[in-house]
Amino acid sequence: MYSIRRKLSIIILVCSILAALLTAIFVNMTINNKFNEYMVNNQNKRNERIVQYFQEVYKRDKKWTADSGSEMKHEAYMSNYCITLLDSNKKLVWMMDPNDVKEKDHFKALDGKSGVFTTNDFPINYNGSVVGYVQIGQYSSVLLSAEDVNFKLSINKGIIASILLSLIIVIIISLYISKQFSVPIREVSNVSVKLSNGNYNSRTNVDTDILEIEKLKSSINTLGEKLNHQDLLRKRLVSDISHEIRTPLNILQNNLEAMIDGIIPVNTEQLIGLNDEVIRFGKLLNNLNTLKKFEAETVSINKEEVLLDQLLSSVCDDYSIALKEKNIDLVYNIRPDKDYSIIGDADKLKQVFINLLSNAVKFSNYGGKVWVNLTRGKEDIIVSIRDTGIGISKEDLPFIFERLYRGDKSRNKIEGSGIGLTIVKDILTLHSASIAVESEVGKGSTFTIRFMS
Repeated sequence: MYSIRRKLSIIILVCSILAALLTAIFVNMTINNKFNEYMVNNQNKRNERIVQYFQEVYKRDKKWTADSGSEMKHEAYMSNYCITLLDSNKKLVWMMDPNDVKEKDHFKALDGKSGVFTTNDFPINYNGSVVGYVQIGQYSSVLLSAEDVNFKLSINKGIIASILLSLIIVIIISLYISKQFSVPIREVSNVSVKLSNGNYNSRTNVDTDILEIEKLKSSINTLGEKLNHQDLLRKRLVSDISHEIRTPLNILQNNLEAMIDGIIPVNTEQLIGLNDEVIRFGKLLNNLNTLKKFEAETVSINKEEVLLDQLLSSVCDDYSIALKEKNIDLVYNIRPDKDYSIIGDADKLKQVFINLLSNAVKFSNYGGKVWVNLTRGKEDIIVSIRDTGIGISKEDLPFIFERLYRGDKSRNKIEGSGIGLTIVKDILTLHSASIAVESEVGKGSTFTIRFMS
């Protein structure tokens, strides 16, 4: 197994080496080919110049002698080639000895091969007729001087030096780039390992300008927050369930023991009290069972046309007695001449409004006020229920729709199981509706429901 930094560095380095080698080979081949073409062209021009020279010699002397053009011997010797002069019948006029230039080391063969002497014959023309031949021979098809060889070597050295310099730069860049990738990914990996080991408070704050890694980092941090939140809820759930179940059972047990011991008389009033605790315990179990059905997605809705204005009016009427008992003023605002019909389950939506209105009354002080507003927008219908109750703290707001979650101590003093709002959200989800809450401690809360029409 390799680290991502090592893997990236190896990949970048290998690709760079291959690219550098291929580039060097291509450049070297291109330069060599062009240089060879240049040398061949120079040799062809030399041959043409030699032929023209002998044409001028014949034009001047009108014949060939042993001294015709002999001054070219020195140039030929210095340039490592041999000249042989023949007349029109290809009889020898004069020639250079090939052995004189065979062992000279300041010239090298272009193709790296020497030792095979080759000649080429070029006719000498005068007044439209061939008057002789000049034979040019050498130990290679093309010869390189010491300067030519040094030029080629300097080019090859330059290519090698550029490759080495490029590789050094690539190594530095690859290390930097791989670090930009590996450090944040390693940090995210470490956090994910810690989360998997149960350390839900682990977070990563590593900086990166890579969009995908930034998203991965944010996702891991969000996952950690959610896991931490779920862990706290799990612990609280166990505590709350045990508390909710233990309370009625303790009351039943204590009263029954007192009755058995004769401390409390067995009469109708005491039995009614015990029966109330049994009913309370049964309601808790029924709520838990209802919640279980929603979470198992086994609850179905009976789709029909529901008039929200009529449904809300009936729920408000049902709470008239409870409102009077706490002297709470209910204000019901609705814009007339609007269509407030949706497709849904009237019974389950009624359960939603009953729960929200019940909470508004339950958590409002004596003489408070509750507003129920119904409005219609272009694409949605909005129901809001606002109260002047005790409110919800900022710490509790994100969790109020969680199962069995109950807020601060002031809210815990009021009877409830902490399941109602969870069921409310589940029912609204089945209706493709959303619910949001705004609240301030001591000033009240506002629950806003949006139905897509």
